Amino acid sequence: MRRITAAVGAAVAVMATVAVITAPESSAAPASAAPPAVSATAVASETDGLYPWLALAYDLALTEAQGQGVPLWIVSGYRTRAEQEALWEDGIRTYGSADAARRWVLPPDESTHVTGQAIDVGPQQGAAWLEAEGNRWGLCRMYDNEWWHFELATLPGFACPARRPDASSR
Repeated sequence: MRRITAAVGAAVAVMATVAVITAPESSAAPASAAPPAVSATAVASETDGLYPWLALAYDLALTEAQGQGVPLWIVSGYRTRAEQEALWEDGIRTYGSADAARRWVLPPDESTHVTGQAIDVGPQQGAAWLEAEGNRWGLCRMYDNEWWHFELATLPGFACPARRPDASSR
């Protein structure tokens, strides 16, 4: 998995470099132009703690989504072990057992959120857009039952792997 993640990261870095080099020079925005939907500060805080290649891939996708007028933001990204443990314990209480909870939440030792390698996005319109377009940056929806959960899972421009039914099959 580390080799795949490193390869995806390198490919995303190359794409980012190409995007910067080939981006047209912009002229000054008219005084009546609206500010961007998400500020640079918000984007930086959304990606804090994420694996660097995932943060870069998301930032590139976010820029494209905003350019197309698609709302997109990170609802949950990096989580501490303590945060994930609290979610795990809540899942067990909510679903009645560890086996049932695993469909929706994993313990800290298994969650890709704890390693900064997963993002949950919203709103649903943005997630649908990211599902359709995300492979351009290596971002893939991972589970059938979680329309919001994305990870770096392919090389940019390649097809995403088949989704798993839920997190319990991880």
